[in-house]
Amino acid sequence: MTITPPLQDSAKPNGTASRQWLVVAAVIAVLTAMRVVYASLLDLRTDEAYYWTWSKESVLSFLDHPPMIAWFIRFGTAIFGDTNLGVRFAGIVAMLVMQLLLADIVRRVTHDVRVTLIAVLMPEAALYYGLLMSKVSPDVALIPFAVAMVWALVRLHESNDARWWLAVGVFAGLALLSKFTAVMLLPAVVAFMLAPSWRGRWLASAYPWAAALIAVVVFLPVLIWNSQHDWASFRFQLVRATATHEMSLRTVGDYIGLQFGLVGFILLPVVLSGVALTAWRGYRRGDAVAILLSTAVIVPFGYFFWKSLSLRVGDTWPMFMWPVGFAAAAINIAMLAREGWSARMVQSTVRWAKVAIAFGIVFVVAVFLYYVVSPWNFIGRTDPIGGEAGYQQVVDRAQAQLQKTGATWIATTDYRTYAMLRWFLGDSVPVIQINERGRFEDFRDPGMIAIRGRAGLYVGREPDHLSPLWQSTTAIREPLERVDRSWRGIVMDTYALEKLTGWTPELSPQKDSPLYRPRPLAGEPEVLRGSRGFVIAVSVR
Repeated sequence: MTITPPLQDSAKPNGTASRQWLVVAAVIAVLTAMRVVYASLLDLRTDEAYYWTWSKESVLSFLDHPPMIAWFIRFGTAIFGDTNLGVRFAGIVAMLVMQLLLADIVRRVTHDVRVTLIAVLMPEAALYYGLLMSKVSPDVALIPFAVAMVWALVRLHESNDARWWLAVGVFAGLALLSKFTAVMLLPAVVAFMLAPSWRGRWLASAYPWAAALIAVVVFLPVLIWNSQHDWASFRFQLVRATATHEMSLRTVGDYIGLQFGLVGFILLPVVLSGVALTAWRGYRRGDAVAILLSTAVIVPFGYFFWKSLSLRVGDTWPMFMWPVGFAAAAINIAMLAREGWSARMVQSTVRWAKVAIAFGIVFVVAVFLYYVVSPWNFIGRTDPIGGEAGYQQVVDRAQAQLQKTGATWIATTDYRTYAMLRWFLGDSVPVIQINERGRFEDFRDPGMIAIRGRAGLYVGREPDHLSPLWQSTTAIREPLERVDRSWRGIVMDTYALEKLTGWTPELSPQKDSPLYRPRPLAGEPEVLRGSRGFVIAVSVR
């Protein structure tokens, strides 16, 4: 963007600016402490426990996602041990890194303290970043690297130093090591490179191509692992990306509603309007930074909207794009005044941004208090946190049955149950998910010496225990008991416990075996449980 001096009404005396920064720093410190408390006290959710099991393995990559999230968790547990905070600590750090990068992007483009502070506070006012970013997921790992890549491109534009392309390549590779959806930022990078003012220079330069090569080199662990496993990750994700379903207004509503809930009921319109004006400004004038920021939001937003026409979009999937949207919205406030928009328009934009931040922070704190302090469940079985809580009840009964029956190992048929049992039991009892073995390529031996020829205990969520996959085994099953998993007085799930004899699970079945495929058998009902806790039963044909 063309950088001009800030208007007089937006320039602040040094003392005033310092006081403003101190106030904002104090707010961020308090809210960061809140995230630490939240991360420490709330039980791990099932996907978090699943990623924690990855952190215990020494493999290059995984079927579901690249390895960065496992490295993030390993970093936190190296400091705080295998605790809730240890697993989630890197997410708290990622939030702070993202805010620092956003502040520097906006400062370098506008040189305006006011809008820089707005950009820093916007994530605090969004539920996903202000609270739920302490819940680790591949998206949490992706976010700081995606923003860092955009930051490096802004530095490139500011300095006109082509060597910044090399940093872009590093951050792009790290983003890809976090989650494959990072590829949706590529159109923004290409559009930035082809901005009219310097298109010829970068098309003739070796630096952008060197950046692409660096990104591929950084991404090599995933490429090597996939080359050794028949490109399993890419095929797994391709099936998800190309799956076709009937058009559904419900899934569209879910997608839009999630954006309002996780970004902010007031903040989302503020950000979208800022992005729209930034796109108009960028493509009308050939402004490279405006093109970069707006395209980095518009392309992913449009893609996920298109997918939502027939598929439920996961709550975390679009979250990597909104931090760039925060930067665009904050920069837009400064640009409106400099471009001669009416004082009423400028003041209204600033006022709505401040209202969105104030309302959003209050909402984030209220959600924190609901989950950490209150004893109530207002949402029932669809509560996004409570829907995955209460596993200690199941673990306690499983341990009692291990002692009573003499079983030496535990079997599951669901990766979520497997992950939570592993989290609570550690390495004290071998836990094996007997199906979907494609998820566990190159994992270490769980302790076959303690399993072979010994009785086992099956722990499965009903109705998973009725799965026809048992017909492909020689296991003799003896029903023992049913256990409810409850949260705040409401039963979330019921589990069947059964004694297993006459069979030893196979860790590496053939790829055509029903015990290998990371998908349900044909005709078997699949339960799609998003990380919000909503349950949708579908029939797989």
